Amino acid sequence: MSGDGDMPVWQGRTDIGERGDTRRLFNVVQDIKPPADAAPKGTPVLLGFACDAGVKRNQGRIGAADGPQAIRRALANLPAHDIACLYDAGNVTCDGDDLEASQQALAKAVCRQLDAGAHPVVLGGGHEIAWGTWQGLRAHLDAKGDRSRVLILNLDAHFDLRTARPGSSGTPFDQIAQACESTGFPFDYTCLGVSRLSNTASLFERARELNVTYVEDTDMQDRHLDARLAQIDALIAEVSHVYLTIDLDVLPAPVMPGVSAPAAYGVPLPVVEAIVTHVRRSGKLRVADLAEYNPHFDPLGTGARVAARLAYRLI
Repeated sequence: MSGDGDMPVWQGRTDIGERGDTRRLFNVVQDIKPPADAAPKGTPVLLGFACDAGVKRNQGRIGAADGPQAIRRALANLPAHDIACLYDAGNVTCDGDDLEASQQALAKAVCRQLDAGAHPVVLGGGHEIAWGTWQGLRAHLDAKGDRSRVLILNLDAHFDLRTARPGSSGTPFDQIAQACESTGFPFDYTCLGVSRLSNTASLFERARELNVTYVEDTDMQDRHLDARLAQIDALIAEVSHVYLTIDLDVLPAPVMPGVSAPAAYGVPLPVVEAIVTHVRRSGKLRVADLAEYNPHFDPLGTGARVAARLAYRLI
């Protein structure tokens, strides 16, 4: 189920003859071999979730399985600056419709990195990635006997609270809600960037049933940033851990064309990036993932560069 990192993606420009630090990420990345190995404590590690099954079940556009490698390629040539090392733990690959087994494999991979004290950033793949990432974080905390609250902060045009089963890219947070209910944990879910025109009335009703905190995309523009950061600070103050999940379809379609459901309105990139950076600096971020990037609908590579920019802020 797990595959080794595809190191040929890690290549880029070499500035021979230039003065100073000319390192790029491809110069500092190191491959690690799952399942036995983990990144050293305190270091960033990439995991890929090469999966289309959840998007296919949700009647979306297929191609997100190729997202992790495309994002790696866009990351490779970025300047390293103060990133001394970056680890790549390869991909969890979903074969056919074997989604549930793939999510379990992802959960184990995330848990392994967290147990080692590393900082995992997971590259998708459809938003079914969230059910795997969250299970990995939960397993890590459970092993330590840590029952403190976890904020699930989702930047997304969609609630992904569909109740139909089997699971898909549209169900992960409802699956998490059910798991929290069965184990007695609070469901601390905030969704920022919700599009009223991309969610049915039943999904808004489900969000209200679960006491979800949400902000619509019309209140996530540049002029709202200070208010949103203050809101996020208040939410983070109430918890011990944060899981940040970014569905790239929260961004406007011209910025992020390569997704299953491009946004007609969306949240501006500077707002999304400011929130990502703010959460990263909170000291409570335990794991993050990027979902839904589909290189098959990104002919100019614009979306890959945007996804890489956000991933860079996380590592």
